[in-house]
Order: sequence, then C-alpha cells, then structure tokens
Amino acid sequence: MSKGLGETSTQFFHLGSAAEPFVFANGQSLPGVTVAYETYGKLNAKKTNAILLFHALSGSQHAAGHTPEVPGLFGRWTDDVKHGWWDLFIGPGKALDTNRYFIICANYLGGCYGSSGPASLDPETGKPYGADFPPVLSIDVVRSQAALLDHLGIKTLHAIIGSSVGGLLAINFATLYPERVKIIMPVATGLRTTVLTRLTLFEQVLAIENDPHFHGGQYYDGPAPEYGLALARMISHKTFVHLDAIETRARQTVSQPNGQLSWYKVGHNVESYMLHQGKKFVKRFDANAYLRIINMWLRYDPLADAGVDSYDELFARSKAAGHHYLVFSIDSDFCFYPEEQAEMVSALERSGVSSMHITVHSDKGHDSFLLEPQLYTPHLVYTLEGRWQKLSFDEPVNDVE
Repeated sequence: MSKGLGETSTQFFHLGSAAEPFVFANGQSLPGVTVAYETYGKLNAKKTNAILLFHALSGSQHAAGHTPEVPGLFGRWTDDVKHGWWDLFIGPGKALDTNRYFIICANYLGGCYGSSGPASLDPETGKPYGADFPPVLSIDVVRSQAALLDHLGIKTLHAIIGSSVGGLLAINFATLYPERVKIIMPVATGLRTTVLTRLTLFEQVLAIENDPHFHGGQYYDGPAPEYGLALARMISHKTFVHLDAIETRARQTVSQPNGQLSWYKVGHNVESYMLHQGKKFVKRFDANAYLRIINMWLRYDPLADAGVDSYDELFARSKAAGHHYLVFSIDSDFCFYPEEQAEMVSALERSGVSSMHITVHSDKGHDSFLLEPQLYTPHLVYTLEGRWQKLSFDEPVNDVE
C-alpha cells in the first residue's frame, strides 16, 4: 500500500442520455456511457493544478494507492490490479506529488474496469453488449475524458501524461484541445502505428478471433475465449519486457502444472513463464475489451482527427498554444522503438514547439516506465515545476482548498 495515499476508490461519471446519446466516431451511438475514474490529491482554488494521466493497453483507472474492490466487474478486479499501476510515481513527495497536484486517471471507453465496454450490461436487454458495443477510436476516449474534465470544473490542465498507448491519447488530446493543457509528457510512445506494431497487433486479433469459444464476440453465456486471450497476451508480453529480463524472470517461474498442450509438452522455463503470464491475464481482462483497445491502436490517426495533412500542421496547434513537450525514450524498448520518439521530436522541432527529449537507459525494456521511478522522477519534477523556462504561475500549484 502506498505511503500517504492508503485506500483509494473508483468513481463513475455518466455521459449522455436517451435524449442526447453519446455518438462514437464511426456514427454508432449509445443512450449514455460511463467513465470510471480515480483522483489523487486536491484541486486548488482556481483548478489549475490538475494532471490527466492516460493508462497503457491493459491498464485501468487505478493508478495509485490500494483499491480493494470495484463493483460490477464479475471477478476481474483480481489481486494483480488492486495495487495502483503507477504507485511508485504518485503520492506525497513522489514525481506526481499529491501535496501539489490533482491527478486524474480514467479507464478508457471500451475497457473492462468500470467504463462502458462490451462486458457492460445493455439496459435494453439486461445482457452484456458483446459484439454490439461500438468500435472505439482514440477520439472517442479523448472526448469522453474532456467531458469528465468539464464535469470536474477543470478548464485547463497543468499537464497530460501518457505512457505507451496512453501516450498516443495524450498527443491526441493535446492537438484536439490545445487550449486545455500546458505541458504534454509522452512516455515510450509514438506518432503512428508502425508496420511492425500493426503485424504484432493483428496477430493478437487473430489469436482471439480464432478461439473456438469466441463466437464473434457473443460468448458471455458460455466459456470465455481464454486460450485466444492468453495467446494474445503472450504475443504482446514479449514486446513489453526485454528478452534478457524475460529469461531472468523465467528462472524464478515454477513449471506450469498443465504444461501439456494437445501434443507438445512445455519443456523450458521461458515457455512456462509465458504460459503463466497468459493464464494470469485472462482472469483480469475481457477479450472483447482487449480487441476494442487493439482496434483503437491499429486505427490511431491524429492527423485525420485534427483534420490536417501533416505532423507539421498538427503540431502548429501546439506551437500556437505555447505547449511544452517532455518526450521519454527507453533505449531497450521493443514496443515503441526509440526511433519513434526521435520522429516525434523532429516534428515538434520543425513546428517550433518547445520540447525536451530524454533517453532512459534501462535493461527492462518497455516496462521500465512502470518499474524505475528513479530514472524518470527528476525530469518529471523539473518539467512540472516549470523550471525548463522559469515559469511563473498565476498562483502556487499547491494552493489547495
């Protein structure tokens, strides 16, 4: 449990109604959606110290502290997710100091941790939406979270932080609502879906779709497509964790009791480790939700969302708004390679946007941003405090109510 935060809890924001439905980017609509979110710290008097945090692919709204339960998740709130995924970074005296800042993190639309998604109950049928839940694009998530900020009375964010897939959304938010943020911090992310990423994600789609229990997404009355979801997780896991780290972790993994497949018998601790990761994951995640988020990643297009033709035009919006970007690369990242952040920084520089590019040297791969606060905290604090240009704020950001 995090010192200073203790027990935390999820809240729920309801957006839209039968009279004013929430319309998704593809034109489909629902008579209302729910966004699950958590907050840490206190909002100051003028509501200028808020930081919006976007989670990664399989993350949740629970970024810090200990949330013992979230209702209505049908057992998916396992011990693995009760402890905040960025607890090493959020709290009194940490990188995101809750004595100074008000941090907000929300579960994406289409997810399975309390926000509306395929596993949510359709009020018309009383059954899960399943395949009938609309495809979710990044602009849908960004719009829903902008509405959440309106609900909280926050016009302008002090900063946006997004890691991995969350970094894509952070850029999307900053360029769709440039007047609503000052500082943008993309961590281990990119500007687009590369060919390699597209292939890896498509493999995961096929793994789930070809599970005999998937039934086109309508599986909630019977066995879930656990084999396909476990395989999808194994495909993705090898891009999140450096291969040397996988080998090291695998030495500590107990052989799986059900290590006999149809013909092949698991014969190496690396295989056993990957099976363990897949089996753990299916207990806490929904296959349809996983597909929605992968689909969002595959179809990520900030240029189309902003109605521009180039990244130079896109970041001209950031230039006009006076944004500052702190871009993190991880030198051992196999998920978002450092070349992708270099491409981002080049585009920012061409557009004249203030930016700083930090390369973290780590042997932990993409997952470094979850595990090594000592490598990120000095740069996060320096930037949040405005020391990169000796900012003078209208009021102290720690002037809380």
